[in-house]
Amino acid sequence: MMLNNKAISPAALIALKEALTNIYWFKKELRGFLLFCTNDSSLISRFDWNNEYKRNIVSALIDQLLLQNQTKVVLKIMEEVVRIDNYTHLERLEDGKRKARIAKESVNALKDLYSTHQISEIEQKKIEERRKKAREKQLENSAVQLKLEEMKMLFYELFNSNVVPQSRGYKLERLLIDLFTLFDLDPKASFRLLGEQIDGSFSFHNTDFLLEAKWQKYVGIQDLDAFNGKISRKLDNTLGLFISINGYSPEAVMAHSMGKKLMILMDGGDLAAVLEGRIDLVDLLLRKKKHAAQTGEIYLKVNDILVG
Repeated sequence: MMLNNKAISPAALIALKEALTNIYWFKKELRGFLLFCTNDSSLISRFDWNNEYKRNIVSALIDQLLLQNQTKVVLKIMEEVVRIDNYTHLERLEDGKRKARIAKESVNALKDLYSTHQISEIEQKKIEERRKKAREKQLENSAVQLKLEEMKMLFYELFNSNVVPQSRGYKLERLLIDLFTLFDLDPKASFRLLGEQIDGSFSFHNTDFLLEAKWQKYVGIQDLDAFNGKISRKLDNTLGLFISINGYSPEAVMAHSMGKKLMILMDGGDLAAVLEGRIDLVDLLLRKKKHAAQTGEIYLKVNDILVG
């Protein structure tokens, strides 16, 4: 990506003109250098190389290029000038050391400004890339939010007393599958294994999770015992997520917060927070899993996460 005219600061243009004036003592050599940089003999021939001063030619040339929006050519000249590191062509002249020192100083001055332009250009490109990703993320989030809004309405409709419990359970299961799919957690629908009904499974951070969801008064210790047995009969890397819309008995939570932790717990409040967009499902699961590993508590409520 090349810089536009406005991106080339006046200081850089002045430094370029100064360096071009100093790097070649003879106009013939300067003309050859500029012809190499521009590859435009008609442009170079416009100037009076016999009678005009080098400084005037250089200034007029750069100004003409900018007026013609030939920024790439100006940058090409800059690039070639800052590459110069040999001044023997000046040193062999009368008072050559002084001429070479002046040329080197003017080239170094341009080099500092040119490096700044390069950094600015790279930073600008990075900014544009970040903006592009942000726009893409915004669109993605908008799509997620729309889907969450749709699922939230379905979830709240399930609290209607007219909904048949069996139908409500099926609809909750479908909602959970859609929710976990939305957050790229690779959910699998219901399946039976050895006569046991498991509501589903999903993958999270290289770990397979069994998923069980219940909508009843509350989940007691027997329910968690049964779920724990299902998990323990799987591979060691398998954990469980139990979702009880109406929560858990304190005894059940306490019993399964001791010993080996095979599951984490969610309730209807957690689910509502995700559907309302107050917390990301992946972040919620990560916080619950981390909390269980660090403290042994398998039931971290979403309000404690959001307040903390």
